[in-house]
Amino acid sequence: MDHDHHNGPSARQDEPGAPRSGAAVAHAPDAHAVHSQGMDDEHMVHTQGQHAGHSVAMFKNRFWLTLAMSVPVVFFSPMFGGLLGYTPPVFLGSAWIPPALGTVIFFYGGQPFLKGGLEELKSRKPAMMLLIAMAISVAFIASWITSLGIGGFDLDFWWELALLVAIMLLGHWIEMRALGSARGALDALAALLPDEADRITAEGTETIKVSELAAGDTVLVRSGARMPADGTIVDGQAEFDESMITGESRTVLRSSGDKVIAGTIATDNTVRVQVTAVGDDTALAGIQRLVAEAQASSSKAQALADRAAGFLFYFAAGAGVLTFIVWSLLGSVPDAVTRTVTVLVIACPHALGLAIPLVIAISTEQAARAGVLIKNRMALERMRTIDVVLFDKTGTLTKGEPALKDVATAQGVDRNDLLALAAAVEADSEHPVARAIVRAAREQNLTIPAASGFSSMTGRGVRATVDGRTIHVGGPALLRDLEAHEPKSLAAATGAWMDRGAAVLHIIDGQRILGAVSLEDAVRTESRQAVKALQDRGIKVAMITGDAQQVASAVAEELNIEEVFAEVLPADKDKKVAELQARGLKVAMVGDGVNDSPALARAEVGIAIGTGTDVAMESAGVVLAGNDPRAVLSMLDLSRASYRKMWQNLIWATGYNIISVPLAAGVLAFAGVVLSPATGAVLMSISTVVVALNAQLLRRLKLNPAQIR
Repeated sequence: MDHDHHNGPSARQDEPGAPRSGAAVAHAPDAHAVHSQGMDDEHMVHTQGQHAGHSVAMFKNRFWLTLAMSVPVVFFSPMFGGLLGYTPPVFLGSAWIPPALGTVIFFYGGQPFLKGGLEELKSRKPAMMLLIAMAISVAFIASWITSLGIGGFDLDFWWELALLVAIMLLGHWIEMRALGSARGALDALAALLPDEADRITAEGTETIKVSELAAGDTVLVRSGARMPADGTIVDGQAEFDESMITGESRTVLRSSGDKVIAGTIATDNTVRVQVTAVGDDTALAGIQRLVAEAQASSSKAQALADRAAGFLFYFAAGAGVLTFIVWSLLGSVPDAVTRTVTVLVIACPHALGLAIPLVIAISTEQAARAGVLIKNRMALERMRTIDVVLFDKTGTLTKGEPALKDVATAQGVDRNDLLALAAAVEADSEHPVARAIVRAAREQNLTIPAASGFSSMTGRGVRATVDGRTIHVGGPALLRDLEAHEPKSLAAATGAWMDRGAAVLHIIDGQRILGAVSLEDAVRTESRQAVKALQDRGIKVAMITGDAQQVASAVAEELNIEEVFAEVLPADKDKKVAELQARGLKVAMVGDGVNDSPALARAEVGIAIGTGTDVAMESAGVVLAGNDPRAVLSMLDLSRASYRKMWQNLIWATGYNIISVPLAAGVLAFAGVVLSPATGAVLMSISTVVVALNAQLLRRLKLNPAQIR
């Protein structure tokens, strides 16, 4: 929270929350800058799971083309015409429209499922892809046999094949749009590094690519420039705002001999830095590796639909084999073929392909209206199982910026006059601490006198002339420089402030200390409501921060949080998540800084505050568009409601199969009850409508964070 010119107690270089190996701040690149370095979301190729090698754009393009070809296939299908009571027009070649376009649909639209099904078969892990591949393959072969007039079968499934492929492509397109991507987080981390560096040589300075730097080089880092590599300052000093790496809001004075980290910025002065690590050896690269590792481990969970599909595959395959054997033994091979084909085709209902994606799509839309952006479908499923929500303190539970907390005056000095005087001195400064003091004075409707001759003293404070008096505002270093001594009555108040970790600034007239003000990272009002509501729901709340223990304890006491991890180094936050997980707890991590990204990825559910860094938002499965921590409750309620809908849809879709497959197999044929191929296809479509309508009921859920209790 230190000024670029205020050296308060919070700026000690040995402060736990600001290790000497920390570095300066780089402002987060905007989203456009991040995406310009990599592929956009639609063309990003997934590398794991059933979508390996596929992109959102691929499913989208195949869906629209398949849908266009499906219209004439369905219209000219004799079976579909018979169902709706119309006769398709007949002209030369009209009978070959469904087979011709159906074949293109099978090989073009069905290619992802055929390829994915083969991979699942090779790995002996049947799931959705193999179930779809089996259904469309059987429909394709049976339909061609019917079109060629072989065996006299009436198994015209061209229309069913076309609709099945189109709906499954739609389902997977919706599903992939809801998936988070590990590459986005890594691109955002890479974007923190500058492209070029100013290397100092015997002849002066030269601008080179960062990739050309080597350990031992000396670089010139100008005010406002990002660190190109890890290094040690060899000349100069500057205030370094470490919030991009540490997530904490305070600046730290770095001088000769101090270490600085790649991707951060010197805020006020130019320094010379000797490079100690480049490329994969930098701390930033280490964070990248942690993010990649944690996200890879999170992606191993299997979706509900895949588990249901795996069960249905074995069920349908077993039922198909048994159907063929039984009907063949009964002496009716044509019936055996017809029944078996019907069983295998309807074993992959459209409803199952849409059961999960539709719920996710509607949940995502509803969540977005409440300021919750769901990037990863697994985050939606896992949130309902969470045992503990781990909040990063700065910028999450607190505002992440200094606010005036207390004012203490020396004997004979008026409180309002003191605050107005401090605001006058700080009025020309743009530093967050200065803005906090000026803002507090204006909120209290104080008259701020005019000041002149403003000047900044790096690491010590500021001064200006007010009504002919030279007024200084600063911390302990300023007191030493001016040889000013704090009255005992004032020291009692400032000592208590320091004990709880507040930044203390003194207002001095000549050598007389007029008073002091304390500034702290203000706790959000919404945080109190969020913590209480979570605890009322039986969920434990914990807090993690790089700040000193007394700072963390003060915030925890105010919010009634029992478990606190304080003085946690930037690289160790994900270890604390792992510690909670080792205790058998499922963790949701809420954070906003670069240093939070490995922890966000490691947790069962990573939730990033939208006002935080791009890296944090890319690493998280959920992004809160605003900075209201109560939105975590919206996510929790939505997770529970959507999970219920997922199960309802899966039970309906699989239940339909459990009932319809035996009927299609002819188990009640002796009683005259037989499910024809056409009837089975119609029931399959009805099942899809039921699932779609059930998913729509999620729209009734109220998710406004301000209304959640």
